[in-house]
Amino acid sequence: MAENILTPWEKLEIVHNKLRPTIDDYIPLIFDSFTELHGDRLYGDDKAIKGGIARLNGMPVTVIAEVKGHNITENKDCNFAMPHPEGYRKALRLAHQAEKFHRPVICFIDTPGAYCGVDAEKRGQGEAIARNLAEFMMLRTPVISVVLGEGGSGGALALGVCDELAMLSNSLYSVISPRGFASILWKDASREKEACSIMHITAEDLVELGVCETIIEEPEGGAQNDPEQTAENIYEFLVKTLKEKCRIDIDVLLNGRYTKFRKVGEFECCPTDTEI
Repeated sequence: MAENILTPWEKLEIVHNKLRPTIDDYIPLIFDSFTELHGDRLYGDDKAIKGGIARLNGMPVTVIAEVKGHNITENKDCNFAMPHPEGYRKALRLAHQAEKFHRPVICFIDTPGAYCGVDAEKRGQGEAIARNLAEFMMLRTPVISVVLGEGGSGGALALGVCDELAMLSNSLYSVISPRGFASILWKDASREKEACSIMHITAEDLVELGVCETIIEEPEGGAQNDPEQTAENIYEFLVKTLKEKCRIDIDVLLNGRYTKFRKVGEFECCPTDTEI
């Protein structure tokens, strides 16, 4: 029987399904225990990012995750998974705490993008994301990131600087949403489906481009059809990968993390003065 290959648009529809599991569904299925920690110690607690200490197969880890809801009430509570700067500062605080106590960090990405409201900009949205990019790059503990659904722009990349990036097979990772792409490039948001087909945002695309290392399989039709099996697949990936990463000398790990991002994308070198 021929393999059922989904288009990027079909994957986007699966990702936007209101029954698709969120981090609140996955945490009890993947981790032995979880204790949530709150606040950035500067402004407040952002419900769009959940963080805390958990045990994965008996190993203490720090979990940092972007939060989506299943209905309008839950989505309003977590600002539709669009973090404010205090969310990213909470994430960085917990990452440094993990570094201090030698706990690996596991990040779960699921956001259309960082919140772009006036209040977020006043509180330093761009600076908060930039600081995460810089300091996660130097974090002296293993960092694993998993894209659960949407990985949108800097809002996702702030939790995407890691030693290994995995994506669920129907998830998407992009510099901008297809709707935003169509709105900016063609001034026509209704061409969202067309944008999907040319943006190279699927897990397969990202593996080919060298951005993603691993694809975690979902059940046919999406994770919502069998959340337990999807969680089991994520669990097996995390246990295997952390075992490998924790054996690597930390300086070697950091060099690999740096190299991973330096080699992403195509570029040409300018000639030196002596070559001109």
